[in-house]
Amino acid sequence: MEFDVSIAWIDYVIIALYFAFIIWLGLYFKNKNKNQDDYFLAGRSLTWPIIGFSLFASNMGSISLVGLAESGYRTGFANFSYEWMATFVLILFAVFFLPYYLRNKIYTVPEFLERRYGSFARYYFSGVTMTLNVFVDIAAGLYAGAVVVKMAFPELSIVTIVWGISIFAAFYTLLGGLASVVYSDTVQAVLLIVSSIFVTVAAWNMIGGWEEITAGVAAAGVSADHLSIVRGMDDPNLPWPGLFSGVFLLGFYFWVTNQFIAQRALAAKDTRQGQWGALFAGFLKLSTLFIMVLPGVMALILYGDSIEAVNAYPALIFDLLPVGLLGITLAGFIAALMSSVDSGLNAASTLFTFDFYKKFRPNSTQDDAMRVAKITILVLMVISALWAPQIIKFDSFWDYLQMVLSFICPPIVALFAFGLFSKRINTKGANASIVTGVTLSALSIGYQFYINITGAENLLPHYLYLAGFIFILCSVILVGVSLLSGPDEGKDWEALIWTPKFFHAETQSLSDLPFYYNYRYQAVALLFLIVALLIIF
Repeated sequence: MEFDVSIAWIDYVIIALYFAFIIWLGLYFKNKNKNQDDYFLAGRSLTWPIIGFSLFASNMGSISLVGLAESGYRTGFANFSYEWMATFVLILFAVFFLPYYLRNKIYTVPEFLERRYGSFARYYFSGVTMTLNVFVDIAAGLYAGAVVVKMAFPELSIVTIVWGISIFAAFYTLLGGLASVVYSDTVQAVLLIVSSIFVTVAAWNMIGGWEEITAGVAAAGVSADHLSIVRGMDDPNLPWPGLFSGVFLLGFYFWVTNQFIAQRALAAKDTRQGQWGALFAGFLKLSTLFIMVLPGVMALILYGDSIEAVNAYPALIFDLLPVGLLGITLAGFIAALMSSVDSGLNAASTLFTFDFYKKFRPNSTQDDAMRVAKITILVLMVISALWAPQIIKFDSFWDYLQMVLSFICPPIVALFAFGLFSKRINTKGANASIVTGVTLSALSIGYQFYINITGAENLLPHYLYLAGFIFILCSVILVGVSLLSGPDEGKDWEALIWTPKFFHAETQSLSDLPFYYNYRYQAVALLFLIVALLIIF
């Protein structure tokens, strides 16, 4: 199918105004950065709406926006499981982990891991996170976004678009630090949500309503459970037991331990603002079923197999939206691209500065730290921009993206999940678990690439199940070695271990609040929303 991708002058004006505003925002926050707290953690002053919108925008980059619509077109509602599981994990994050992150006044999540286990755990986790930030979060986001932007501007090459977006994102990230990133993310999140609603409503009106959608899905000849979120055990893409192994582990890694996400919550004004922000982000994640996945399903009904699945969202944009709305939606899409890039650059530079530079140069000044972070942003921007166009050469890249993450994250999740609740889990157990996890991950990834290259029969179970197996084995090693060796001494356990005493003290502090201010009631409401969606669909 060929659709008109011409853009009117008013749409260009809207896009230009968006870029001008983001430049102004970066320059504005440049003058606000007086110290490293200001630059890396926005002065630890963020309130819940900013945190929630920024968390949502950082996650819903161009990969997610295009990918969710593509999955809606190809497999239906199943991949929404990654979204509702994210909401569930954000509840766990708000209730258990965030208070301890903030109590320790850390700059990076690996810094918390060092206080709990030691330097080896910090270096390993920081190195893994930086690598994933650069080669997955930033570079893959650049490539996915550039493919769609090229449809609007066909005269530009992929390389030109990648470098243009990279330089622009690095510019305002470098100037304003985290404050510039989170406030621009807030604008980008609003644009993304509004533009996605436009697309959904336009496609809905074109089809005629829910009954027509269900009839259209049946007529398309796809699986009968195309509009079902939870699938059977024989589903090749997302069998339901995989929800409790691979999907949960991926969500835990991304929302609880990844600096890319957690840095917003670390910058919260106080614990309550951080908790409300995390739950608000969880609420926004549930909306993706209707404004991102459903449009992909509607694209299947409207266009059939006349388009490629990856073009489901772009086809709706260019085919259904009038002048003006098209400009807003394109600005929203570019915003989604920018939010993943700026967040990745900011997170990776913070990790390098605090987990490596300041560890080896403990007497460096705050000005030194900010200068190193800015240099790091430029270096990582160049690496990401050089790598992004190469992704097209890897035919299996997108298929293996979630798979590779599923192999890497289980040992990390084990360290956090067990370490927060028992001081008997010690450093020797953590180090043994890391070595075990690295070995199993390397063997699993190597075997998958061997299968891909040779075409041999894959004898391993589904990668979502395999992730669960790696997690269980790493957990057994972690607990076993810890129990067979002596406990760690000299740690501030009150700041590192969750206890019922903390829960009771928090209950007392919440008792004077109206129920609608109590984050626990908000968390329960989110759980009911999740259950309702799973029952309905």
